[in-house]
Amino acid sequence: MFEYSFQVPEQKKIRMIVHTDCKNEADDQYAVAHHLMTPRFSVAGIVAGHFDNANMGRYPEGGTSKASYDEVVKVLELMHIRDEYPVYMGSARALPDENTPMDCPGARFIVEEAMKDDPRPLFIAMQGAITDLASAILMVPKICERMTAIWIGGGVYPEGGFEFNLMQDVHAANVVMKSSMPFWQVPMNVYKQMSVSLAELELKVKPYGEIGSYLFTQMAELNIKLGDFPAWPHGEIWGLGDQAAIAVLMEESEKTDIFETIPAPCFDVESMKYIHGQGNREIRVYHTLNTRLTLEDFFCKLQLNFPKKDS
Repeated sequence: MFEYSFQVPEQKKIRMIVHTDCKNEADDQYAVAHHLMTPRFSVAGIVAGHFDNANMGRYPEGGTSKASYDEVVKVLELMHIRDEYPVYMGSARALPDENTPMDCPGARFIVEEAMKDDPRPLFIAMQGAITDLASAILMVPKICERMTAIWIGGGVYPEGGFEFNLMQDVHAANVVMKSSMPFWQVPMNVYKQMSVSLAELELKVKPYGEIGSYLFTQMAELNIKLGDFPAWPHGEIWGLGDQAAIAVLMEESEKTDIFETIPAPCFDVESMKYIHGQGNREIRVYHTLNTRLTLEDFFCKLQLNFPKKDS
C-alpha cells in the first residue's frame, strides 16, 4: 500500500486501533493519515467518535460521530485506500454515568480486536472523547489485560481543570482511570507542544497529492471560520495535538525521562480537576514530546507517498 526503501521487522510491528473525532476541527485528519502511512503500525480499524457540537452547531443533535465517520471515509478516499481499513461508528453521546456502557459498533469492535489471539501488542490511540473505550471496558472488563490505551486529553498536572477531550465525557474518563488497563496519558500542555505554522503546512503538506491539498485547505478554511473566537485558533499557527499518539510510540523505549509514572487520579465531574490518592493502578503521564521527529516523519511520509502536483 505505502512503500519505502526500508522495512520494519515483523517482530517490531504493533496492532493499532485509531479512535478519532475526525470532524471536530482540523488536526484530526493529519493524525489519521500519519497512522496509516506508518509501517510499524498494523491498523486493525478506525473508530469515529462523537464531539461537542454546542459551540458551532454544525450538526444535528447526536450527529457528530456520523460526521467523524464521513470524514474518516473522505480521508481514506483521498489517500486511495478506502477499501483497506474498516471504519466503525462510535457512540453518538457520552456515558450517562460510570456504570452504563453505550453499546455501538465502535465499542464492540474494540472488544473484538482485544480478544483476538494475536501475539503482537495492541494499542488504541484515543484522540478525543474516551466514551467508546470506557464502554468496551464496561462491556468486557477482561480487555484491560489485552491492550494499552493512549489518550490525548486531560488538564495540566497536578491540578487539572477544563480540557476539551475530557469535557466530552468525564464519566468515561473516570471509568478508564479506575480500570486496570495500561494507560499512557498526554495532557493538554504536552500535546500543545505539537504546533505548526500555516506557512509550514502550505510548503510541506499542500502540494502533495489530493490528501495534502485537502489537509491544508480544510485547516486554512476553518482558521478563517473561527476568526471571531477570541482564544483559539491563533491566526497563523495550529496545533497538531493528535499527532502525539504517534509521537509516544515512535520514541526509543530507553527514553524514560519523558514521562512520569503515577497512581491514576480521577476527575471531578464538574470542575474536571484531578482527584489524587484514589488507590488506582499506576499510569504513564508524558511531559515531553519529540515534535521534530514526529512532524518531520509525517511530512516525509506524505511527500514520499504522494507526488507533488507540479512534478
